[in-house]
Amino acid sequence: MEQRELEGRTALVTGASRNIGRAIAVALASGGANVLVHAGQDEAGAAETARLVRDAGGRAETMLGDLTDETVPARLVQAAVGAFGGLDIVVNNASVRPEADIHTLAYATWRQVMSLTLDAAFLLAQAALPALEKSPAGAIVLIGGMTGHSGAKERIHVVSAKAGLAGFGRALAHDLGPTGITVNTVSPGLIETKRTGEEPAHHASRTTPLGRRGSADEVAAAVRMLAGPSARYITGQTLHVNGGAYMV
Repeated sequence: MEQRELEGRTALVTGASRNIGRAIAVALASGGANVLVHAGQDEAGAAETARLVRDAGGRAETMLGDLTDETVPARLVQAAVGAFGGLDIVVNNASVRPEADIHTLAYATWRQVMSLTLDAAFLLAQAALPALEKSPAGAIVLIGGMTGHSGAKERIHVVSAKAGLAGFGRALAHDLGPTGITVNTVSPGLIETKRTGEEPAHHASRTTPLGRRGSADEVAAAVRMLAGPSARYITGQTLHVNGGAYMV
């Protein structure tokens, strides 16, 4: 990958206090980008990600905010533009993935997942458009999920939200094509991450042709590529990063 190919660019990464979001923020910084690190409420995690961004050679600012609050996406964009003078890359990573059987799934839980995963993606993209349209290389990258394509037991709310996110990305790519802003989805699967709860049940039934789990850094590398100059003719696509598990 070209060194410092994102020099002078500014990225906003949601849900960046740990795991894949943190790896994305650091990967973009390694490419030269300034990064606004967002977290829901993990102030210490966001601060640690910002430190890693600076260690990678980027400038960093942090902001906490509940993305189910419809005012937060616009405030995130304002914070990024205010801190760095513009916005070139938006990475919509924040999500929650609770497991629940359809018989007991509460509507409030359904709405929380939809709001954080899908509604926030819409609000963030809409708020970011004026800044992205000023960029010579605007890019939106959505973080989907393999189960949004394959389905999974006891995850109907998560699967529905992630499937909707992939469709949202394709539609948005049509709308924004004339502006030169690219929109793509990275869909991870079977990635080793640090979890606060138990591992999802559907992981036990899946294998990969490569015979291993992926890393957050491997997902981040895909995001960095799609946000960079080598991907300016790629839009409306879903890039699966799952070691071939989707084929099994």
